[in-house]
Amino acid sequence: MKKYASYGLMVALACFAFSQVSFGQEAPAGMVKLDYKMPKPMFVGTPKNLKTPNLEPPRGDKPRPPTYVPPGCACLSTKKKVTSSDKEPVIGSLDLITDNDKEGAEGSYVELGPGSQWVQIDLGKTCEIWAVVVWHFHSEPRVYRDVVIQVADDADFITNVKTVFNNDHDNSAGLGIGKDLEYIETYDGRPIAVKGVKGRYVRLYSNGNTSNQMNHYTEVEVFGK
Repeated sequence: MKKYASYGLMVALACFAFSQVSFGQEAPAGMVKLDYKMPKPMFVGTPKNLKTPNLEPPRGDKPRPPTYVPPGCACLSTKKKVTSSDKEPVIGSLDLITDNDKEGAEGSYVELGPGSQWVQIDLGKTCEIWAVVVWHFHSEPRVYRDVVIQVADDADFITNVKTVFNNDHDNSAGLGIGKDLEYIETYDGRPIAVKGVKGRYVRLYSNGNTSNQMNHYTEVEVFGK
């Protein structure tokens, strides 16, 4: 009995420590919580059973762990120029990606063709990037495949290319095997800490989703200095 009691205590302590790290209120020294506006929730009913081999654990009713950035970070991407591997989107236009409209209704998102596609934001000059928040499509729960985010100095992504997020677990996109997890799209977007990477261009890849083969973007926000 003592052995099981001891094991139970260890599990409880580990869970408590995790909760303090993930959901604690204290920011790291010299950092503040990333504050960004979220659209209204759009899920109706119970999320479908999403089958994916690389899915992060569900949060349930717990809030998303905060993302921290240095003081003075601002959204750098609003109204910035967007280009894409799909020159003629199926639905919408590329400027919707940086128009500050995050609602999931029709007219708020762009739909790109099937297969691996990317969108690219030109920040206008080299910036110090600390976070990227992505809304693909959040009017229903779905998971987008092979989500990869890169930063570079040039529009052709040849110079100083850095990968800041990659959940392509089998390298099907050809950009390397990623260690990040797939996630279910929700109204609060996906904030990704970038840790001060410098660059002018931000490129985001995806390769279909669990509902269909198309690629979608409602909004992308890049925060930095």
